[in-house]
Amino acid sequence: MKRCPTCKKTFTDRDLSFCVDDGTPLVLIDSAADEATLVFPGPGETPSSEPAHGSGERGAPVYQPPGSYIPPALPGNQPGKRKAWPWVLGILAILIVLIAGLGIAAAIFIPRMIRASSNTSNVNANGERAENYNSNSNASTLSSNSNTADENANDNSDVLDSSPPTDAERVLADLTDLEHEWTVANINADKQKLNRILADDYVGTSSDGKSQGKAEYLKTIERDTTIQKWDFEDLKVDLKGDRASLNGIIRLVVQDQPVAYRFTDKFVWRDGRWQATSSEVTPIKSQTDE
Repeated sequence: MKRCPTCKKTFTDRDLSFCVDDGTPLVLIDSAADEATLVFPGPGETPSSEPAHGSGERGAPVYQPPGSYIPPALPGNQPGKRKAWPWVLGILAILIVLIAGLGIAAAIFIPRMIRASSNTSNVNANGERAENYNSNSNASTLSSNSNTADENANDNSDVLDSSPPTDAERVLADLTDLEHEWTVANINADKQKLNRILADDYVGTSSDGKSQGKAEYLKTIERDTTIQKWDFEDLKVDLKGDRASLNGIIRLVVQDQPVAYRFTDKFVWRDGRWQATSSEVTPIKSQTDE
């Protein structure tokens, strides 16, 4: 006889090992008195009041289930089902470690790569600047050499072409332009320009009759801001070889007052250009002096 420890029901079927109501494994019991016991039938059987097998057959062997039979585990204690959250936690921990490692590696190697790239850029830039500087320097040197060569060629051509012009009209035009340059240089006290216009042996006579050489002329010249306008009239040239004389009248407006001078400037052809050697100026006081 077998009994369910949960619902306390007894069963006489030897092949039955579990309670048909709740599935609890049945427990063998041994009845001491030979009495009728109500037995719940198994499937397909009818209830009976026959004596229990255990009480009428004391010498019968106790039923044992087959050796290969394994009773099912109780609900909640099935060994085949394992919890998944430890695996999830482990995978998350591995991912966190990998991300942290990548961040540390990036923090270490990226700045090094940036510094190496910047150093390479600086080296390239310095090399380009040095190359550009050298090329520009070479270009400047070549340009200056070419300019020097051109100047030397011009000077040589001037020296070679040292013969004075023989066309009086051309000489008159050249000396007229030179007179304008001379006047502007006097007004602005441009000593560099005057030094080129005047010959080294220049001697000039001013309107008050005083004479002065080139050195004194350049030393005492001062800027004149009173002259507002000027013009040349009745210019005539006398050309004799490398010598030329220019006669004429210069009219000026000085502080809104008209002033006129008659002048005679003499020139010599030197170094391929006309240079002034002397100048005489006489003021025109009235119309009768013209």
